[in-house]
Amino acid sequence: MASASATPSPTRAAHHDDLVHQSRGRPLTELEQGLATALERIFATGQHDFDKVAEALQRDGVPRPSGASGGWTTAVLEDELKSINASLDAAYAEHGFGP
Repeated sequence: MASASATPSPTRAAHHDDLVHQSRGRPLTELEQGLATALERIFATGQHDFDKVAEALQRDGVPRPSGASGGWTTAVLEDELKSINASLDAAYAEHGFGP
């Protein structure tokens, strides 16, 4: 039985890099990435309740990826995430796996 290598071959590593974001048919916009980073920071505190997450986004002044004005609420958070997901799905359908 061959032992598994701790270090992947360069070809395998490059392929892995390609697959990291395989569900993205396009790169995230700057505002989408800002929301993603903010959500990771909030989730890292152990907070997962969408009401509290929306409050944290509002408190931290995170801009809405849609560019819409107004504050963060649970409904706005859900709408923004649905919109981003729909856009990424459409890009994936058009271009295949991503950037």
